[in-house]
Amino acid sequence: MTMARTLQEYLAHKGIAYDLLPHRRTDTSINSAHSAHIPADRLAKPVILEDEDGYVMVVIPADRHLRIGRLNQLLDRRMGLATEAELTPLFGDCDPGAVPPLGDAYGLPTIVDESLDLCPDVYLEAGDHEDLIHLKGAAFRRLMRGSQHARLC
Repeated sequence: MTMARTLQEYLAHKGIAYDLLPHRRTDTSINSAHSAHIPADRLAKPVILEDEDGYVMVVIPADRHLRIGRLNQLLDRRMGLATEAELTPLFGDCDPGAVPPLGDAYGLPTIVDESLDLCPDVYLEAGDHEDLIHLKGAAFRRLMRGSQHARLC
């Protein structure tokens, strides 16, 4: 598989320049960062949560863990991790486990960890397990402008 079509169309529609960075096939975001020789704190990974009101994408650095309790407090909700089976219909053009952290492209509300706002460069999964997208930090911030930003890690 190559870059997800939804992602390609979304970036083109937004006028965002990017580079595609191939790497050996990996099974996790942290392994993708190591394989591509990039800092793991600059690889944005999505965490998809759900409750009875729907799904939310939280975008955090690959080397960090989401504090779900902090998120629930912020949103005044009781969210839990979505299952892989739930993600398949939401991200149909992506390989399981290789979801791009751009919730807006897939119609999901998105919250971004503030630490990513400071990165000069940001990398994203491209929808497969063998490519990353490289964005300038300003381009990433432009894509995330409509998202909520908070300290969640």
